[in-house]
Amino acid sequence: MDRSTGQRMARKTSRRKAPTGFGRACLWTACAAGLLHAAFSLYWALGGRWLLDTVGQWAVQESADAPLRTGLLLGAVALAKAAAAVIPVAAAYGRFPWPGLWRTVSWIGAVVLVLYGGANTVVSNAVLAGLIRPDTGYDRMATIGHAWLWDPLFLLWGLALLGYLVLSRAGRDNR
Repeated sequence: MDRSTGQRMARKTSRRKAPTGFGRACLWTACAAGLLHAAFSLYWALGGRWLLDTVGQWAVQESADAPLRTGLLLGAVALAKAAAAVIPVAAAYGRFPWPGLWRTVSWIGAVVLVLYGGANTVVSNAVLAGLIRPDTGYDRMATIGHAWLWDPLFLLWGLALLGYLVLSRAGRDNR
């Protein structure tokens, strides 16, 4: 496909201008957070173990008991996370068909990420602070991982994507 064909296709797939300013920073921050999540899932899918205990001992045990099944599942998770991180960027720059559909999906995904990441960050930190005491105890490393790493990263991903979506609404200057 030559350059002019690609430009015509970009004009047809998106009526919005390419993101600028803070909206662009939000979009790329969301993409980076999602790709970081995806990279760890892929790393674990390929047999890596670093930080796996911050997900939970169940993940460590499952990885040891059924490495092929776990690897395939985590590979699919990595692919889904990577797609969720990259598609909003591609759609924003007119490089992916049906930008309106992906924008709607991105709104839903951003809200889910904010609610999921936010709630789990708060609850995990409350457990670590002793404000919540699970009757059956808890996995300290996994709780630390969810309180300080994985769920705040989901929250960042969602907030950044939400920021981009708000700043890039039609008729709004997103500088």
